Amino acid sequence: MPTPGEPPPRGARGRADVRPRRGARHATADPQPPAATGRPRRIAIIGGGPGGLYAAALLKRMNPGREVTVWERNAPDDTFGFGVVLSDETLGGIEHADPVVHEALRREFVRWDDIDIVHRNTRHTSSGHGFAALGRRRLLEILHERCRALGVDLRFRSEAPHPARLATAYDLVIAADGVHSTTREAYAHVFRPHVATHRCRYIWLAADFAFDAFRFEIAETEHGVMQLHGYPFAADASTVIVEMREEVWRAAGFDGLGAPESVERCAKTFADALGGRPLRSHRSAWTAFRTVVNDHWSHGNVVLLGDAAHTAHFSIGSGTKLAVEDALALAACLTEHPTTAGALAAYEAERRPVVASTQRAARASLEWFEDLDRYLDQPPRLFAFNLLTRSRRVTHDNLRLRDARFTEAAERAFGCPPGTPPMFTPFRLRGLTLRNRVVVSPMDMYSATDGVPGDFHLVHLGARALGGAGLLMTEMVCVSAEGRITPGCTGLYTGRQAEGWRRITDFVHARAPGTAIGVQLGHSGRKGSTRLMWEGIDEPLPEGNWPLVAASPLPYKPGSQTPRPLSRAQLTDIREQFTAAARRAARAGFDLLELHCAHGYLLSGFLSPLTNRRTDAYGGSLANRLRFPLEVFDAVRAVWPEERPMTVRISATDWADGGTTAEDAVAIARAFAAHGADAIDVSTGQVVADERPEFGRSYQTPFADRIRHETGVPVIAVGAISSWDDVNSLILAGRADLCALARPHLYDPNWTLHAAAEQGYEGPGVGWPAPYRAGSRPPRTGRTDAPKPRLTLGS
Repeated sequence: MPTPGEPPPRGARGRADVRPRRGARHATADPQPPAATGRPRRIAIIGGGPGGLYAAALLKRMNPGREVTVWERNAPDDTFGFGVVLSDETLGGIEHADPVVHEALRREFVRWDDIDIVHRNTRHTSSGHGFAALGRRRLLEILHERCRALGVDLRFRSEAPHPARLATAYDLVIAADGVHSTTREAYAHVFRPHVATHRCRYIWLAADFAFDAFRFEIAETEHGVMQLHGYPFAADASTVIVEMREEVWRAAGFDGLGAPESVERCAKTFADALGGRPLRSHRSAWTAFRTVVNDHWSHGNVVLLGDAAHTAHFSIGSGTKLAVEDALALAACLTEHPTTAGALAAYEAERRPVVASTQRAARASLEWFEDLDRYLDQPPRLFAFNLLTRSRRVTHDNLRLRDARFTEAAERAFGCPPGTPPMFTPFRLRGLTLRNRVVVSPMDMYSATDGVPGDFHLVHLGARALGGAGLLMTEMVCVSAEGRITPGCTGLYTGRQAEGWRRITDFVHARAPGTAIGVQLGHSGRKGSTRLMWEGIDEPLPEGNWPLVAASPLPYKPGSQTPRPLSRAQLTDIREQFTAAARRAARAGFDLLELHCAHGYLLSGFLSPLTNRRTDAYGGSLANRLRFPLEVFDAVRAVWPEERPMTVRISATDWADGGTTAEDAVAIARAFAAHGADAIDVSTGQVVADERPEFGRSYQTPFADRIRHETGVPVIAVGAISSWDDVNSLILAGRADLCALARPHLYDPNWTLHAAAEQGYEGPGVGWPAPYRAGSRPPRTGRTDAPKPRLTLGS
């Protein structure tokens, strides 16, 4: 859930601009730190922020015989930022590890439940969020007191010795020296940091009154959109963060203002939120957020902690939370493992997945605010729901548990009949009305003989048609024998293949009348003539290969066959193959046709600059690279029945330098929509073998979201969407119109029916086949004492 965040960096320790030096040693290479053997007794901590101080207190408490020294370059009361938030989960860990600190924090916390979202003079309030905050200065005072009581040596206004010297003199060096960590820079060749600077400027301020809720306020100014994030941290004080895109910041003249003038301008812009009261600063300055990721967190007996190891955007309030949890985990690992080396390895193994998940959520939140102007015209209640669920950690179901009234109001604004989950609302594409928003995504089965779909395909697709989805898609159906991926791929280039498909569409229409069935037409291009997936995906056939064609003579990967570049005459032939297949598809009874322009297959190969090196009218600029795919689309649309919709699947990014960008994807989608595409199926990647995807839950949906809001064309979102809660969230937030799921439907052909049953929904949009209705409710378990879900803080 959205929570407040962390202050700007506590002051650079050395060079302000830390750039990773991949594969190279620091210019003045330092001696290697000693091997981390045995349990550490002499511990040096660089940095006196919450993470470093709490680590010091824990390590000293767990072993009073340890010598623990903390170096902090600033004075004890010289802190940056104002309020911090800790989750219930983090507080539970603190209570278990050190009840004294927990009790001191408990006495200080300010708690509240509501989030206010103010946009275009309308305030929407969502309750049940359970925040707890206190002043950063007070947090440090509590930790100072605890460290002194335990005998930690606190050295303020003291620059720490170089980490190489500390590593020799101490058994363990904990680098908690912030986002500008000099320790990380000193060993950049080992830690291998990646530092990304983002597109917004923000300033950390305070107000001398307490907001009665966490407050998001949007200001649409003559210069652009600005936003306020505010929350109380004491009975008479609140943190206020003002943020805006870099270009808005410059257009508004903030780049030429001093701190007092900036603070006054911010107070004037958000006078309604502040009740006309002023803002104050403490060494506040405009800055751009920097995301820090490190390939490694330890080197010998030196280990990174908190912002030195990782950062997460303040809009989900995880900076102090992550640092304190790092300290808890590090102290526990040092106690549980007999050697420091083993403890540091365990610490990183335990924390890295948690941090990676938090950073993915933080990046989603950060990017949402960067692109805030994209959502301003959403209906107000749906805008508020979109904001609350932006990080993908708060979901439709989670928000319903927190605040059912707010969630139901958002559903009504969307058009859901009472009690109807968003995923079970109908959706219309041209002359086709889908009963719900679930799509069985195309999945290659590699189980055909001579391109003919057989009994396996009838059972596979028939079972999923009976499973209740609104739309069932075939695998990629090839338009020629040479356009197959493998010998097991299906086709629509013969009458016998069309008859096989007719058998399947007849079954779907007769036995699952509420489910539409669509065909995906494609040509493998340079990715053809390969083995069946389970025999070696993308590996060339050991024998019986057929020649490949593509936009340019580039093999997919080393060892792959080199395709022949297509001539003008061959382009015409392939276009005719697509139209012939489309005619057969129409006669075979398909309700929808999708043109496959993704995943590096033939038409995708024309779109990507990494795979299209042509110098004729079909290569070069994006307009030229679009030319052949659009010619094929137009030819197919001309023969496809007017009332039946056509969609296009694209790869919105190649996940590789120099490839298709998100901006290109918007232009590609807009071009297909202008030619009559009814929806864009937004996938990513699989265009080049050396791609580097950023996997994660629903990781491809931001591309669909952007295309939908920038072009106005309906989109199908795909990519690691696995739960009905995710589907409801994406649909209600307006990030997608339809959601396509593949693996969940392999695991459970009745996924949609079960989603309805688990939500207790039995209304329209659910199509239990008559023979299955007796199983439409989950079986009773006999338990009546199942615990209710517990609401916890978190983003």
